[in-house]
Amino acid sequence: MRPAPFDYVRPASVEDARAALAGGGTALAGGQSLLPLMKLRRVRPRVLVDLNGLAGLRGIEDAGSAR
Repeated sequence: MRPAPFDYVRPASVEDARAALAGGGTALAGGQSLLPLMKLRRVRPRVLVDLNGLAGLRGIEDAGSAR
C-alpha cells in the first residue's frame, strides 16, 4: 500500500526545522518505524520534516550535570 499524500520539507538549518515542526510537521530522522506505519496508513502526517543531514543535530554534547 502507498502512504497518503504528504508534503516533504528538508530544512537548511535547525531554526528552519523548528519552524516546520511548530507548524504541524512530523520529524523524519531515520524512518524505520514511521515509514511502514505511513504505508499502512496508520500514521498520516501532512508534512514530513527531514532532519537527516542537519549539521546542528550531529552528535551529543554533555552540557554538565543537571542535578
